[in-house]
Amino acid sequence: MTWSVLVVDADTDEVLVAETPDAVLRTASVAKVLLLSALAEALEAGAVAASELLERSVTARVADSGLWHRLDVTALPVGDVATLVGTVSDNWATNVLVERLGLDVVQAVGPREGLRSTQLWDVVRDDRDPAHPPTLSTGTATEWVSVLTRLHRGTWVSPAVSARVLGWLAGGADHSMVVGALDLDPLVVSDGPVRVVSKTGTDDGVRCDVGLATGPGRTAAYAVLANDGDVSATLARMRGLGERLRAWVA
Repeated sequence: MTWSVLVVDADTDEVLVAETPDAVLRTASVAKVLLLSALAEALEAGAVAASELLERSVTARVADSGLWHRLDVTALPVGDVATLVGTVSDNWATNVLVERLGLDVVQAVGPREGLRSTQLWDVVRDDRDPAHPPTLSTGTATEWVSVLTRLHRGTWVSPAVSARVLGWLAGGADHSMVVGALDLDPLVVSDGPVRVVSKTGTDDGVRCDVGLATGPGRTAAYAVLANDGDVSATLARMRGLGERLRAWVA
């Protein structure tokens, strides 16, 4: 099992826990945050209109995570497509947004904002063959915590972009990993004493959870990335870190 873990106070940068935080691991859907960032930037610049309808037929159907492949509606406003990505990590919605923006535009966000190892390398594919990039995304805990602290402070790309991205992520429904220890309702955006904005990534041999946990005591930015371990053991350890996270922000 390989881990890249970092948890910091999002206001002071105090390191709460670190374990090989610079290890570059596969991160599956976590890098969809970069896609949402590119879309938010395009909306703020006027390159994409908030009222624009996006047809899902512009890309091939992909299943697994998400809802759009289960719905009858074939076109949605661009903000609703982003909400599907942010809340249920919708794969078809992801590919529609990549098609609309261009993968090169999405891939330009990270390097411009100082990321070196964290990137969305491809669209989501039901089958990945040797002609495709070997993995959907890669990243490090250090770089993801940097993104999250800047989102928290409103300095990721711009204040307006940071706010849009946080809004799309606010209803994240996957509480199977670190957030599972916080006892939050995955179907309700919490206004209680502990609030979380997070993005997860899951694939064969990949379990990743990055986010911001805010409580009465502080806001913590966390990135817990795991590759190539027993799933049950990985999830148990992630939830153990979640217990520590809850204590830190209480």
